[in-house]
Amino acid sequence: MKSTIFKYGFYGLIAGLIIFLSSILFGKGLSYSTQEILGYVSMVACLSFVFFGIKHYRDHVNEGTISIGKAIVIGVLISALVGVGVGIADYIYTTLINPDFANEYLETSLKTMENTLSSQEFQAKKVELKQQMEDYGGSGFMAFLMFFTVVLIGFVISLISGLILQRK
Repeated sequence: MKSTIFKYGFYGLIAGLIIFLSSILFGKGLSYSTQEILGYVSMVACLSFVFFGIKHYRDHVNEGTISIGKAIVIGVLISALVGVGVGIADYIYTTLINPDFANEYLETSLKTMENTLSSQEFQAKKVELKQQMEDYGGSGFMAFLMFFTVVLIGFVISLISGLILQRK
């Protein structure tokens, strides 16, 4: 089980680094909402290794059988390695490539809110968002948030993959 997790997790980690950094670098001129969609598509693409890792374990290691529980464990562990790759890519981006990302994101979000909310709602949201950015806007926390997001999506993919691939 360990070799399957490390093999497919390493593939996903490398894919996470490459795909995520590529989408960030090549998507510079795109809106933040488009970049966000691109980011999620990148995560799901990297997490495809979860399905293939579970399938490999079932077919080549465990004599053609796998339980839903074992599939979820394998998938989440692979997802954790993918999350490390995406988290590293996010940390590199927010510290080396674009250290002003948090401020740019805050300004863009405030402009969008100003156009869509009433004056009172905007002022309340503005204070709230600025406080959140002060509390959580560091590169390390953002990288952890990306890691957590990948693992959470990976859990869902693991569950679906386990349901599809389970055999007793």
